[in-house]
Amino acid sequence: MALITKLPRGTKDILPGESEKWQYIEEKISAVCRAFGYGEIRVPTFEHTELFERGVGDTTDVVQKEMYTFTDKGGRSVTLRPEGTASVTRAVLENGLYGGALPIKLHYFVNCFRYEKPQAGRLREFHQFGVELFGASDPSADAEVILLADAVFRALGVRQLKLKLNSIGCPTCRKAYTDALRTYFAQYKDQLCETCLGRLERNPMRILDCKSPVCKEIAEGAPRIIDYLCEDCAEHFEGVKRRLEAAGRDFEIDPTIVRGLDYYTRTVFEFVSDAIGAQGTVCGGGRYDGLAEELGGAPLAGLGFAMGMERLLLTMEAEGIALPGQTGPALYIASIGADASVAALSLATRLRAAGVSVESDIVGRGLKAQMKYADKRGARFSVVLGDDEIANGRARFKNMESGEQTELALDDTDAVCALLRG
Repeated sequence: MALITKLPRGTKDILPGESEKWQYIEEKISAVCRAFGYGEIRVPTFEHTELFERGVGDTTDVVQKEMYTFTDKGGRSVTLRPEGTASVTRAVLENGLYGGALPIKLHYFVNCFRYEKPQAGRLREFHQFGVELFGASDPSADAEVILLADAVFRALGVRQLKLKLNSIGCPTCRKAYTDALRTYFAQYKDQLCETCLGRLERNPMRILDCKSPVCKEIAEGAPRIIDYLCEDCAEHFEGVKRRLEAAGRDFEIDPTIVRGLDYYTRTVFEFVSDAIGAQGTVCGGGRYDGLAEELGGAPLAGLGFAMGMERLLLTMEAEGIALPGQTGPALYIASIGADASVAALSLATRLRAAGVSVESDIVGRGLKAQMKYADKRGARFSVVLGDDEIANGRARFKNMESGEQTELALDDTDAVCALLRG
């Protein structure tokens, strides 16, 4: 019988054996976030389209080419989120979080959606871990966010990463830079792709982020934003660098980093791995001090980053970092007969309540088939319950690896748990 349909292109099932890796990584990340004081936020999967048009920027590839946008039954235009920052900023403004203690420190795990060509580490539905910090404009905030990302990589054992840093200035100093870019790229109007021709007048900085090989080659000779920074932005950038140096985190200045979204200002950064090929950026972020105002809120400094979970997994595997797989139960309870089946379920319930992983037969298999299943599932111990075990209230618990057997009272939950955890 043929399946009615298969999963859509650019999406992926995360199955048992793989999901344990995700759980392990998410737990490690959450522990780092707690150490830095970043609480978790959860936001909707879709938002009003205007949020991303205004927040992400209507000259970006994300808005122009990649968003999943549709009209709902009420005639409203909604979009599956292509990234997390705009949604989190909207939530901060809408819920008045800025009225409490500042700064606001948040982290999240989200699935995102972009219509682009699927390839290694890049899917149409993908997952991100992100951090957002609001209400702090000091260079120390930039350094803290970058060091949080670094701490996550260290906690996971990822070592082969380069931290690349740049500043793209503020609206004041960016005006002169934009004029210089427009003059430079105007010389190549007949070579630029159609998308970049449209960007030339509206936002020439976006040309620096174009994926077209021709546009990328032209962009290599473009003026550098770092040469156009105003005094305040240059001082801020120096402050970020000093703090990272004091923390012992190496970095390199990369004037080509502008990030692909319009809301960024001043500090931008990327963590890049050479281990996963062309799609080497595992984490990217920066400051976005004007985003809250762009979304209709009061001025509120902001910065953060997003880390692609799929790319993070690829990086860890490329570096040979061991990740947990699917584990079997601590105990498999085999049963012979209806009364034993009832007793097995009762024992399993008590042990599970004590925090032990237990499975028992719920299919009605014979004893031989049950033990074969226990072996396939990788159970550490097994026990067989029959009429004698029920009558005596005692049974032999077998270590599936060594074959050693230990007789225990079935109602002595503490002793059974101690054996299974030993």
